[in-house]
This record gives sequence, structure tokens and C-alpha cells, in this order.
Amino acid sequence: MLHVEKIKPLTKEFLESIGFYWHTDNDNTSYVADELVLVSNEEVEAYYEAANELYDMFAQAGQYVIDNNLFHELNIPFNLVELIKNSWENDVHWHLYGRFDFAGGIDGKPIKLMEFNADTPTSLYETAIIQWAMLKANGMDEAKQFNTVFEALKENFKRLVVLGGDTEDFSHYYEGWKILFSSIRGNIEDENTTRLLQSAANEAGFHTDFAYVDEVGFNQEGVFKGDENFEYWFKLIPWENIAIEEGDLALLLDEIVREQKAIILNPAYTLLFQSKAFMKVLWDMFPNHPLLLETSFEPLKGQKQVEKRAFGREGANTVIYERDMSVIEQTEGEYGNFKPIYQAYVELPKDSEGRSYQAGVFFAYEGCGLGFRRGGLIMENFSKFVAHRIKD
Repeated sequence: MLHVEKIKPLTKEFLESIGFYWHTDNDNTSYVADELVLVSNEEVEAYYEAANELYDMFAQAGQYVIDNNLFHELNIPFNLVELIKNSWENDVHWHLYGRFDFAGGIDGKPIKLMEFNADTPTSLYETAIIQWAMLKANGMDEAKQFNTVFEALKENFKRLVVLGGDTEDFSHYYEGWKILFSSIRGNIEDENTTRLLQSAANEAGFHTDFAYVDEVGFNQEGVFKGDENFEYWFKLIPWENIAIEEGDLALLLDEIVREQKAIILNPAYTLLFQSKAFMKVLWDMFPNHPLLLETSFEPLKGQKQVEKRAFGREGANTVIYERDMSVIEQTEGEYGNFKPIYQAYVELPKDSEGRSYQAGVFFAYEGCGLGFRRGGLIMENFSKFVAHRIKD
């Protein structure tokens, strides 16, 4: 059984003073739990190694998808295919960060990958800043946490310039390039997550600016805020949304990237990794790998399983089936038009009250931070963020 310890929660006033405004859910309960998951050094090391090994597997499988033209199988919008190929083939399109969602790892059960949020992962602010502040506010050693997220992001911003080289050499290669950071107007969570990334880029040594998406200009010459041209554009907007809702923009971004007028973060190829259908490709390439769950485009025979959509967020359009395909639990949502995939069911770790915990491990060149979500059988938008502490 998973072990948690109660702590004194951070006040709403303090959270808002550091830019964290999404602290209370719609049912008026706190989004950030007043407890810590206790983990061992060995468990942390296992999460770190799992993230690193899986990323290497994702890279191999990504090449396989491109070589075999499997975009349709992954439900990739057709108007992004060329952009994905172009971003994949050139090393300057560096993957900035993502988040692996894991079952197991803290209760003697093996770590199993559920999915990889590679394009626009949330809970970055919570993992990087809030859980560190929780230890500090409770008089605990803030080093007792698997949480180097902010430093890892700073280093990975430098790799946009040095690529595979030494980040110590950043100043030798950097030529004053600028990054424009954008989120959707009116979404404070997305905006502050984006501004946190902007802060990391500033500390890395870039010139940066922020603009809401509706303020950004695009043409054949690149990405602009007013008259100012930017070499990099970070957008906290899912690639599939751009493809489906802004088709003209998708085609223009393809041209901008192809003509090397700007580099977009995260790169378009992260949509391959984001697609839950990618789990089927991984299973085909690495059958019975200890970190993977069996995944298929058809219902699994005689197994308890989960139906998900290739693209979907916050647990929407998810169904858990018993072995006889009777429904145990399901959620509605707006992603029903995307392709279904079927993944072997895995039990999440539970605390003494029977609440389930899902681990999230951020990846920025390497595994760099751990946080948990607590909820029911399906993690959804009322699931709580739970910080952690490494046991002495």
C-alpha cells in the first residue's frame, strides 16, 4: 500500500502571490492535496530510468512510423504530415519537454507506461514550483524531492542552440535569437505555465517575449509580434487543435518550417508521441517489454482493458471494461470522433482510503521531476495534484 503524510497546506494567498491561481476546483475543494506521497531513493531512480529508456524507445518507434507512413493509423491529421516529417528530419527541432504518465512504481508493483503527454503537458507549474514550496513551507528539506524540472528546462533551452553539444558552450553559439511564448487568452493555467517556460528561457540566456495567440502574426517570412520577427515560437496549443480548427495556419506553419523561417516548440513530431495510438506501435516493436501495456486497435480478447481515444485530455472519453467487456466505469467528452485504442488495464497504487495515484514524470533531455495525481479509477479534471517527499 502507498504511504502518504499530512502536511500544512499552502494558503491561497501564498499560492496567488507566486502566480498559482487554479488552486480551487469547481466543487470548491483544493486542487493541491495537503499531503505528500512518500517514495524511496530506489523508487525515484526507477522512475528516472524508466523515462529515459522509454524516450529512446519512442525515438526508435517514431522513425518506424515515418519510414512506414503510419500517420493514418495514429489518427494524425493529414495537413500535419509533411510538417511532422520536416521537423523530424532536422535536429534543430528539439523536443523541449514532455510528461510520462505511469502506473505502479511506489507499491512494489512494476512501472507501466499509460501514455506520454509529449506536446502540451500540464501540471508543469505544480511539479516544478508548488511541490517544492510545500516542502519549504513545512520546514522540510526541499532537496528531498525528485524535482530538477526548472534547471532541466533551462539546460534544454540551451540545447536548442548547442543541440548535442555541451550546454556550457551556449554563449559561443548563441546569436541573440529570440523566443516568442504564446498561450490562449483567458486561460490563466496555460498562461502561467507558458510564462514559467519563458522564465526558464530567460535564465538560459535567450531574449524572450510573450503574446496571446490572437496577437501573433504569421506570414511566409515567419512568426511576428507586431513588426518584430522571432526565430522560435513556443505555443501551448495542441498540434491537433491547430490542424483541425486552424487548417490555414497549419499549412502556413509547414511553409515557415520548411523554409527555415522559424522553429516551433514543441516540434510537430511530438504529435506522434502524443497520440495514444502510438502505444500500439510501441507494443508491436517491443512486445512484452516490462514497461509497456499491451495495446491494440481492436478490443483485447478476454482481458480487463481500457478504451481511450487517440487524442483526448483529462480522462475524457475513457471506458474501463471487465474481461467480458461489461463496462466498469466510463467518462463522456468531446474526443469521441478520434480513433479508439484498447490498452490492458493496470491497477493504480492506492492509499489506505482506497484512492488511486498516478505518477507523472517530466522529461527534458532526461527524466527530471515527479508528481502525482489522485483520483478514482479514471483520472479526470477533478483529480488532485499530490506532491512527494523522498523518505530518509
